[in-house]
Amino acid sequence: MKGSYRKATGDIMALLPAFRYLLSHIYCPLKLQRRPISSLFQPSSFPARCSSICLLFPKPNSTSKSLKTAVAVAPKEKTIFLSKDERLSSSTVKNTQQVENSSTIAAIVTSLGGPPSAVGIVRLSGPSAISIASRVFRPARRKKGKASSSSLWQPTSHLVEYGVVLDHHGNVIDEVLAVPMLAPRSYTREDVIELQCHGSEVCLHRVLRTCLEAGARLAEPGEFTLRAFLSGRLDLSQAENVGKLISAKSVAAAEAALAGIQGGFSTLVKSLRTQCIELLTEIEARLDFDDEMPPLDLGLIMDKIHTMSVNVENALETANYDKFLQSGLQVAILGRPNVGKSSLLNAWSKSERAIVTEIAGTTRDVIEASVTIRGIPVTLLDTAGIRETDDIVEKIGVERSEAVAMGADVIIMTISALDGWTPEDTKLLDKIEYNKKVMGSSAPMILVINKIDCAPNVSKEGLNMKENSFTKHIYTCAVTGQGISGLEAAMLDIIGLNSLPSGGRRWTVNQRQCEQLVRTKEALVRLKLSIEEELPLDFWTIDLREAALALARISGEDISEEILSNIFGKFCIGK
Repeated sequence: MKGSYRKATGDIMALLPAFRYLLSHIYCPLKLQRRPISSLFQPSSFPARCSSICLLFPKPNSTSKSLKTAVAVAPKEKTIFLSKDERLSSSTVKNTQQVENSSTIAAIVTSLGGPPSAVGIVRLSGPSAISIASRVFRPARRKKGKASSSSLWQPTSHLVEYGVVLDHHGNVIDEVLAVPMLAPRSYTREDVIELQCHGSEVCLHRVLRTCLEAGARLAEPGEFTLRAFLSGRLDLSQAENVGKLISAKSVAAAEAALAGIQGGFSTLVKSLRTQCIELLTEIEARLDFDDEMPPLDLGLIMDKIHTMSVNVENALETANYDKFLQSGLQVAILGRPNVGKSSLLNAWSKSERAIVTEIAGTTRDVIEASVTIRGIPVTLLDTAGIRETDDIVEKIGVERSEAVAMGADVIIMTISALDGWTPEDTKLLDKIEYNKKVMGSSAPMILVINKIDCAPNVSKEGLNMKENSFTKHIYTCAVTGQGISGLEAAMLDIIGLNSLPSGGRRWTVNQRQCEQLVRTKEALVRLKLSIEEELPLDFWTIDLREAALALARISGEDISEEILSNIFGKFCIGK
């Protein structure tokens, strides 16, 4: 009985490729016919084409609307989407329908909350930006040839004018410089007016309120950049890098974001997607006109797929670096009292952040210092010496030290070369390993043997410790700074950034982009298998469509409103 069951199962499995081949033709017989090749280059063609193959792709969620079907709403409603995808329009700016359905927005685009600056900026963008600005702004001098009785301001693009802002009662509320940037020569490719006023919050809010009373709508977070994306000035990956640049915590993070804005990653994605479409076009043409075309060069196709896969892999390698660029690295320095933890922190950060004395237990709380290693912002956490104590204050410090260690990305356990490995060090290590197991922490540990100036001949072999508990062993002298560069190199090595160039990477990919690159990689792997197993050409096109669709989602050529709201909602208001 079992033998018959196995035989029947084997027969069914053997017929599966043919069964899928027949179904793909019977279910959607028109998917490869009467479709112009040019339709393959329309960004909207991929979702529709992929959704027809229901056996291999899930049915699109009806609640996730395409950007093309976003509806226009009244200006009072809290939405940041226009009535249609302006990026797919042949005319990205002077489209009457788009202008009519778009509202004019205003916001303060300079930082608030800190000490007042000399200058602050209020920005207007939209089809009515000029008319709204003309209601509130009065140039100090009228241009020659213009009627003095005319109240309508007619600016020249990129020509700065000095004047005043008036409220609805005609009272002067500030002296400003008006900077007009007329479409399409602006950040949003709409008419943009920037009013440079005095930098106090009072002045800025008065000017903004006047603009809102004149007919503008307060911009949503990230709405200016969203409009730049919708108009085609930026693709989605470039727009995301705008947010990275604003929040950059290091020079390397700023340079990587700027490289992304300038199109480093976008160029790669566009090239990969173009190659997918070209290959898809060639294969689909053979499905209809196989007898009239030369045979495919499988060697050339496999070489193309290999090159594309390598490029995708190289892009994926930047994801880990991007994570540390954005969130930074937390390093906890642990150890017994008086082993030189605070001295190590001071030497590493080149500052006197921690008080250093010969009295054990001087540090009672967690002390932070910031350094940058190969462009990655690193927060050093000097902790209280961990030991059994009856001192209430010191006991609280010990508890905080243990908590900090469990939340760190890297744990540095420090011992004294003069004392060697002690029973107290063994107890501390056991406690750290137990806490890591309970908390589920996988933070790597580095053993730092400090004060080697006091015991220059010390070696790890003579310390009699658990070597397998530590990923690296580093000898340091906090007094001279010896070993700190080696400690930094060890940290980069254990987090996988040992091959990082000194200037960092030119661009990086975030988590959303990484997910789509993984889908692209998996689709290319399946495509290779389909070719090697000599499956019908239909199966090749399925994988190519999946790769092209994933790449389109990176650049924003196929994206839902929900994802756009999530991305641009993280921006500050005014950007």
